[in-house]
Amino acid sequence: MNARTGITPVGGVNKRERTLITPEGIAVPIVVASRGARAGALILDFLILLFGVIVVSWVIDMIAGGLFDDGVVVDETQASNAREFIAIIGILTGFVVWYGYFLAQELGPRGATLGKRAVGIRVAAHGGARLTPEAVIARNLLRDIEIFYPIVFIIVLALMSSFQEDMGGTIWAATIWFFVFLLFPFFNKDALRAGDIIAGTWVVEAPRTKLAETLSTQGAARGTSHVTGVRYDFGDEELSIYGERELQTLERMLREAEPEALAAVHETICRKIGWDPGAGDERAFLEAFYAQLRAKLEGDMRFGKRKADKYS
Repeated sequence: MNARTGITPVGGVNKRERTLITPEGIAVPIVVASRGARAGALILDFLILLFGVIVVSWVIDMIAGGLFDDGVVVDETQASNAREFIAIIGILTGFVVWYGYFLAQELGPRGATLGKRAVGIRVAAHGGARLTPEAVIARNLLRDIEIFYPIVFIIVLALMSSFQEDMGGTIWAATIWFFVFLLFPFFNKDALRAGDIIAGTWVVEAPRTKLAETLSTQGAARGTSHVTGVRYDFGDEELSIYGERELQTLERMLREAEPEALAAVHETICRKIGWDPGAGDERAFLEAFYAQLRAKLEGDMRFGKRKADKYS
C-alpha cells in the first residue's frame, strides 16, 4: 500500500483495479480509467467545444451584420468602436467557454465533462479526499501547457516556416515538448498526466453497479426481507439524511443491540424518512437500510464526496 495516498494495487486480470483506503480505514474498490478512454473523452469534449465556438461565432457574425447592414453604424469611428466591442465580446466568450466548460462540469456532483460521461469516467481526488476547486483549476490550467500551447506553437512555427522564415531548431523543441507531455501517462501505472500529479487527482471509471459485494450485510443489500418477503428499496433522498457517523452507529446496533433497542432505532429512522414504522420486521428493515446507505456513502466517497454525519 502507498502510505501517502492510501491506495493498494489489486492483483488479478484487470491491472487497473485499485483499492482505496480512506482516512477512516474503509476499503473502497476503484478502477483507473484507461488511456484510450481518457483520449476519447478529450476528443469528444473538443468536438463539443468546437461546435460551441462555431455557434457563438455565427451569432456574433449575425449581430455584426445587423449593425452594419441596417445602418446602425453610420461613420468610420462608430464602425471601429463596434468592431472592437464585438472582438472583445468574442474573446471573453471564448475564454469563459473554454475554461468554464471543464471547470463547471468537473466541479459538479458527477465530476465529469460530457465527454467523460459518454465514456463512463470521471475525475476524483487521491486518498478519498474531497475534490476541491483548487485541484480542478490546477489540472485544467496545466492541460493548456501540456497540450494546447505546444500545438499552437507548432502551428505558428509551421506557418512561419512556409513563408521561408528560418525557425532553426525551435519547431523541433516544440514538438519534443508536445510529445513528452502527450506520452507522460504511459510512464506511470495510474495513467496520470502532469496536471493530475500536480493537482493530486486521477481519472477513474464511474461506478456502473451497486457495491453489494463490499457490504457486510450482503443479503440485505438487495432489500428483501427473509421474514415477510417485503422488499425495502430506499431512494437517494432518504439515504442522504444520514452520514458516516450514523452508519457506524447503526452497524454497532445491528451487532450488539437487543430487539427492543432495534425497534426504537427502526421507529426513529422510519419517522425521519417518512415511512410507516409497522412492526415485526425491524432487523430486516435496518439491515437493508444499512446496506444501501453504506453503498451510497462508499460510492460518493470514491469520488471525493464525504458526508461525515447528518448535519454535514
